[in-house]
Amino acid sequence: MFIFLICITLLILSYKFYSPFVEKQAGIDPEAKTPFTRLNDGVDYVAVSPFKAFLIQFLNVAGVGPIFGPILGALYGPIALVWIVLGNIIGGAVHDYFSGVLSIKENGQSLPEIAGHYFNIYFKGIMLVFTAMLLFFVGVVFVMSPAGLLSNLDFFQNTIFSDDKLWVIIILGYYLLATLLPIDKIITKVYPLFGLLMAIMTTSIAIALLIHAPQLPEIENIFAYFNHSHIKDELLMRDPNGPPVWPLLFVTITCGAISGFHSTQAPIIARCLTNEKYVRPVYFGAMLAEGVVACVWALAGIAAFPGGYVELQSILSQGGPGLVVNKVANSYLGAAGGVMAVLAVAVFPITSGDTSFRALRLTIIDAFKIPQSIKNRLLISIPILVIAYFMTKVDFSLIWRYFAFSNMLLSTSVLWLATKYLFVRKTFHWITSIPAIVGTCVTISYIMTAGIGVNLPEAVAYPVGVGVGVVCLIALIIAHRKEYSK
Repeated sequence: MFIFLICITLLILSYKFYSPFVEKQAGIDPEAKTPFTRLNDGVDYVAVSPFKAFLIQFLNVAGVGPIFGPILGALYGPIALVWIVLGNIIGGAVHDYFSGVLSIKENGQSLPEIAGHYFNIYFKGIMLVFTAMLLFFVGVVFVMSPAGLLSNLDFFQNTIFSDDKLWVIIILGYYLLATLLPIDKIITKVYPLFGLLMAIMTTSIAIALLIHAPQLPEIENIFAYFNHSHIKDELLMRDPNGPPVWPLLFVTITCGAISGFHSTQAPIIARCLTNEKYVRPVYFGAMLAEGVVACVWALAGIAAFPGGYVELQSILSQGGPGLVVNKVANSYLGAAGGVMAVLAVAVFPITSGDTSFRALRLTIIDAFKIPQSIKNRLLISIPILVIAYFMTKVDFSLIWRYFAFSNMLLSTSVLWLATKYLFVRKTFHWITSIPAIVGTCVTISYIMTAGIGVNLPEAVAYPVGVGVGVVCLIALIIAHRKEYSK
């Protein structure tokens, strides 16, 4: 129990004490005109209150990522909670915050345009490719996962709604509307309600786990993880023959710790804020809130099953993280609460999928300077959604692996972009450059060992990943001395 309470406390304290320091480096100006005040177009540049903006951003970035990822990460044991909290505070919250800062400082533009401004056209092209790829994969994943959840609900069985293909078409139809319509027609009206639903569901599950869970991890289990000879309860620990923590845990749990996908959502809200001072509560705050959600579901995966690792692995092999959600919700919230929780978990990815395709439309429009007419929005959106439909027929696990890698790669790229921004300002860049170096090590190590990558032995791949990180650190120190001595 104490591990969980310490995790939540650290997330809260980081907003109180660390986020003001980060904000000080960013050069926020409450007197500056925001993109909305200069470019109000009634479609994407529309005023949104800070509270609504927080709930929309929270829901945009949350989806099922901070639920499914931490459940899978629970297979690694209590160390998953440590990564979520440290990754969130040092990496994810800073990453999300500067995604918002960079966008609001650059007229709400998408990441590739900002990259071109601070680096060059080549880096802009790389960012455009990876941003578009990630947004597309996220959109496809968040068609397939809710369609599967909804079609398997008990009260849809033996009806036409038990067919996941029907749900795919329904969800894609909704995505078309959400992508085309002005942001204040659907997103700003419905998303705050769903954001509150996420908060209520998460709080209910957390309270139920703390009261009724059969085995809550304690602090000694963290230390026991590193020395199996002192493990008191093997059920609480990961399989010693399972996948290695480095780098797989860092790629398995991205949402909740650090996720490049979040940076693709930043321009949506950056175009709607009425003051730069709202960037910190909206972006930094939403990421910390997602960290709380991730901690709750990691705790559920670790503590809710008397059979420990073996039972969790068995349930995952039967029905994936969705089945774990179903069992946890029904066990701790009852039948009615279980249905509501599963419905919520089905809705959340839809709210990330639609903004993924919307952000993809904005990225393409920004990159090629396309006018915002309804005809142009249709010409961009319809082909994307048609291709997405055919991609839903591809093996889900393959798409997820590409999504996971591109997610980590983009987050690392954004941290390097933020580092460049702080270099230009000559402020304390280490808040972004250190996590950027760690992200570089993780990304290189993963793609060197992964089957979708180079597929090298761990003994070769890991030194390569760490070596690249060391080279980046040395280059950064040299650049720091040169730039900051002027």
